[in-house]
Amino acid sequence: MNEILSLKQLSFSYEDKSILENVNLSIKKGDFVAITGVNGAGKSTLLKLILGILSPKQGEIEILGEPMKQFNKWQKVGYLSQQVLKKHQQFPATCEEIVKANLFSQIGFLRFPTKKHKEKARAALEAVGMAGYEKKLIYQLSGGQQQRVMLAHVLVSEPELIILDEPTTGVDQEAITAFYELLKKLNQEKQMTIIMVTHEMQKSLEYVNRQIYLQEKQVLEA
Repeated sequence: MNEILSLKQLSFSYEDKSILENVNLSIKKGDFVAITGVNGAGKSTLLKLILGILSPKQGEIEILGEPMKQFNKWQKVGYLSQQVLKKHQQFPATCEEIVKANLFSQIGFLRFPTKKHKEKARAALEAVGMAGYEKKLIYQLSGGQQQRVMLAHVLVSEPELIILDEPTTGVDQEAITAFYELLKKLNQEKQMTIIMVTHEMQKSLEYVNRQIYLQEKQVLEA
């Protein structure tokens, strides 16, 4: 299996406060990984390091086979944050428009989407069980449906790695179960590599193939 992500002897501090120390982690192609831990354990910090938003104090990060400092293929990394989910809850746009927005680099500035772009958006919505919702305004949907549309927004660019930050916050247990089942299906049928930060430690165990727990500045694997 190909290595999608590698962290070697990674350490990070906010000023004098140490958050992570000598962390080693390898994520393989096709892994579905849950990252859990108590508040303040460093989950968000770890994601920001993986996404290149923060730089480590020491250690190395390789993503899709390239050192982080040289990596520029961010279109191959799909990221869904809590902030994006909240921002679109009252946004006056259709599901199709939300999904097509992630094809901006393909469509180009001041250009209109082609039939091919619209078909890609429809296929992404179909993949998350939202076929037929193209013209629905996203704020008219339930929280669980909005999650699926935002996942389609990520999938439409055909990423090799998907990173989700607390994707089930604010929805009921039924929607959480349905969303996890969808992620497991994408992981198993399309060999999609998924890294997900979640507080749903026990529930996520039913769906992921690896669970990482952050504790005392270290990464532990269940």
